[in-house]
Amino acid sequence: MRIRRILAAVIATAAFAGLGLTGAATATAQGGDHYTTAAKCREGGGEPYLHNTVKCWGGKYDGYVID
Repeated sequence: MRIRRILAAVIATAAFAGLGLTGAATATAQGGDHYTTAAKCREGGGEPYLHNTVKCWGGKYDGYVID
C-alpha cells in the first residue's frame, strides 16, 4: 500500500512539472513580435494590411508582422 502512495506522488509531481514547463514555453512564445508571410496570413483566414507596418488582420495570425 505504501508503494502505491509513493508511486502516485511521483506521477503527480511529474505531471505538475510537465504542466509548468509547457506554461513557461507558452508565456515565452507570446512575449515578442510574431512574424509570418502574406500567404500564411491568407491561409490562416486573415488579410494583410498596412498600418505603420504591414500586419495580418484577422484569422490565425492576427497581429503578426508580415515579413
